[in-house]
Amino acid sequence: MADIKTIDEGQFAGKRVLVRVDFNVPLDGDTVTDDTRIRAALPTIQKLVGDGARVILMSHLGRPAGEGFEEKFSLRPAAARLAELVDAPVTFAEDTVGPDAQAKAAALADGEILVLENLRFDKREKKNDAAFCEELAALGDVYVNDAFGTAHRAHASTAGVAALLPAYAGYLMEREVSTLTGMLDEPKRPFVAILGGSKVSDKIKVIDALLDKADTLIIGGGMCFTFLAAQGKSVGTSLMEADWVERAADMMKKADDRGVALLLPVDVVAADAFANDARTAIVSVDEIPDDMMGLDIGPATAELYAEAIGMGKSVFWNGPMGVFEMPSYEAGTHRVAEAVADNTEADTIIGGGDSVAAVNKFDLADKMTFISTGGGASMELVQGEKLPGVESLK
Repeated sequence: MADIKTIDEGQFAGKRVLVRVDFNVPLDGDTVTDDTRIRAALPTIQKLVGDGARVILMSHLGRPAGEGFEEKFSLRPAAARLAELVDAPVTFAEDTVGPDAQAKAAALADGEILVLENLRFDKREKKNDAAFCEELAALGDVYVNDAFGTAHRAHASTAGVAALLPAYAGYLMEREVSTLTGMLDEPKRPFVAILGGSKVSDKIKVIDALLDKADTLIIGGGMCFTFLAAQGKSVGTSLMEADWVERAADMMKKADDRGVALLLPVDVVAADAFANDARTAIVSVDEIPDDMMGLDIGPATAELYAEAIGMGKSVFWNGPMGVFEMPSYEAGTHRVAEAVADNTEADTIIGGGDSVAAVNKFDLADKMTFISTGGGASMELVQGEKLPGVESLK
């Protein structure tokens, strides 16, 4: 990140520092049920507070309509949780750029924190509206982006404001970008990439990019059935994208031409309905019944994948192996998570989204080298896209 200034290079004492954080956390009423993202922002917040900055935090939460306040998407619970985690006074603004935000931002003392209400209560945020950018920028003297999870969006708070104020990357942003690009540019080898999730169409660019970089590419989740169909196998009622079968065949050929080991399931857990209590059977991928769907990789596949993961020196994982939210179909994802955790010789990177949820579910997060906070952003970085939130800091 040589072309981006980080907060270690700035002077923040007495300045109002407008910080884009990712406090898009799950709520149960007014309780934060998982504070991972708030904790991830703490090093940057504490550094700024310690420097004597007047810290103004802004974030989105959920998907409000953009027509004003919606109770269930308020950032007040996130602000309350932050107040419990940080050794500094935390106040909350009832609006984002309105009179309350302006008054509270003006009243901040050195080392104090203000949390603005949800950016997306104003539809101008997602439009990167010029007037909204100026209203946000007017609250601060300096801008810091520490929200890697939204770096792939060109919104007012991620791109627009950066053009109006001196801009810096926070510690989380810096670490995410340098870790992910470092792994992709100069991985320790063998480099094993594991991709899951439901659709090939969602991961096509990522698969393409990884075929140029990885030594082994492991495919699981619903998207494996499109690859199995490309091998001429019958996949029953499994999720399968008929439009993408030919493209999957092309990718298998590309892997072959490049000398990349592309691993597909040899057995699956098949069910007669998409339900935890459905009738299930472990079947070879050559014998999936016409009236059943694959909802997890099978035990033989899980061991095959675990063995390949154990040989890696760099391991990147994005996407579950099955419908891990249902206990009947969690075993494949659990085994892969264990294999990644057990490989203490490797740099292990979890690429956001459901993989993070799985690692947390199986209580293995502390065994991973790095866990990305941004699913979509990490995927776009992996596939070689420029991220507006990162570019705007250059």
